Amino acid sequence: MITLDEKSRIPIYEQIINEVKRNILQGFLKPKEQIPSIRELATTLGINPNTVKKSYAVLENQNIIQSRSTKGTFITSKIDHILEETVDSCYNRIIKEINELKRLGISERDILEKIQVGE
Repeated sequence: MITLDEKSRIPIYEQIINEVKRNILQGFLKPKEQIPSIRELATTLGINPNTVKKSYAVLENQNIIQSRSTKGTFITSKIDHILEETVDSCYNRIIKEINELKRLGISERDILEKIQVGE
């Protein structure tokens, strides 16, 4: 379900957030489905429970998961916004990188050629 890259510059808690979102987008996690408890996931991943707790808090603030006392943590039923936010985030990163290339003096034409060729 969740795999972490210990060599990545992305903090572990953000990797967990991204992995949960990816699993939802790919249909591995479905609305109203229960996910592992904080302690369970921390044990499975071999990390500190506070890291998972931080990830779950962010996911809950983003209305992606919902904790129900004594019952567990579940994917919310309203997850349609995840795809839209993920796509918007990707586009924003691309635009930021294109603007950086332009600041370095690279023309739009050269940028587009590189992107189309895929090099």
